Amino acid sequence: MIREHDCVVLTEDLAGVPIKAGDVGTVLHVHGAGKAFEVEVATLTGATVAVATALHSQVRPITSRDVSHVREIPTS
Repeated sequence: MIREHDCVVLTEDLAGVPIKAGDVGTVLHVHGAGKAFEVEVATLTGATVAVATALHSQVRPITSRDVSHVREIPTS
């Protein structure tokens, strides 16, 4: 079960925001008993990249086998 303040991994790109599958975010709010989540993705320095709504199928909890990976977000 995913709860508020849990870290999650996006399982697919989200349209309209510069976040992609594999990015890690923090759950800010749980919608409809876990049907969707408001997720914040931030840079490693703490700057918010995006806050987006993700469906349950678009995120998964982090696991002990996950490792960090760095990618740069596009500049506008």
